Amino acid sequence: MVKLDKIYTRGGDQGETSLGNGARVAKSSARIAALGEVDEANAAIGLARLEGAGPIDAILARIQNDLFDLGADLCTPIREDEAPGAALRIVPAQVAWLEARIDAVTAELAPLTSFILPAGSAGAARLHFARTVARRAERAVVALLEIPDEPVNRLVLAYLNRLSDLLFVLARAANGMGGADTLWVPAASRHG
Repeated sequence: MVKLDKIYTRGGDQGETSLGNGARVAKSSARIAALGEVDEANAAIGLARLEGAGPIDAILARIQNDLFDLGADLCTPIREDEAPGAALRIVPAQVAWLEARIDAVTAELAPLTSFILPAGSAGAARLHFARTVARRAERAVVALLEIPDEPVNRLVLAYLNRLSDLLFVLARAANGMGGADTLWVPAASRHG
């Protein structure tokens, strides 16, 4: 259980912060950058939830909670001798849940005939924005994975990859199940 009785600690005033294992790292580190991108993705999903209740909101609520799990995973580097369950980690079932949602929503969507623009209803536009932020978080995790001696649970990357896919199909669902998508028209404005 987390207990926060004081919001400021002054511990980061010198440009460092603590990881879940107690290690101090620079706030500019790749791990902290990845955590920040995940936090921003979660906030963007919170904005998408402004559209109200319903099946999409229930999916997004679960994702927001999972993103806190994912942040906890990222902030605690994996140890070689780590026992199963010793740290909160993203697990295959969380990735599979996203895949099941993608498949279920996609089955209801109008077929894609072109790339679509990130537009349409307010809800769809917010979901598209959240999708782009999730992709940025994914790229930050890839950058972290490329650093030697920075152990990361690879399921974090899989989760973020599926998350952006799910946000894409949810945006289409918010656009009348794809019926109100704004299609890309290649070279539409080349001739004045």
